This record gives sequence, C-alpha cells and structure tokens, in this order.
Amino acid sequence: MAVSKAFIGMLAGMALAFAGFFGGFGAFLLVAALGGVGSAAGHWLDSGGRVQDLRDGFERGRR
Repeated sequence: MAVSKAFIGMLAGMALAFAGFFGGFGAFLLVAALGGVGSAAGHWLDSGGRVQDLRDGFERGRR
C-alpha cells in the first residue's frame, strides 16, 4: 500500500498547524525545519545513500 504525496503533505501541514497553534511561531519554525531535514534525509536514503556514508564522513571530519 503506497501512501500518496498529497496525504503526506496533509499530515505535514497538520503538524505545522498544531505546532503553530499550541507552541507559537517558534515551534512552527522548529517543526518546519526538522520536517525539512527529515524529508532531505529520506530522499537521500531513497536515492541510494547509506547511513554508513554519514558515519564515515563524520569520522573524517573529526580528525
């Protein structure tokens, strides 16, 4: 069963609406930013990215 992009967009909009209503504008921005990061990470993983690549990059940056 595939979930449509319209349904995912509706859920994201509802999450932003609840955050804005109950937490104010700061919470709205936080939810929007974290949603963008999650969306980018999901797209990267779907297109063939591996979690191991992230770990390796982090280790190289620490040296």
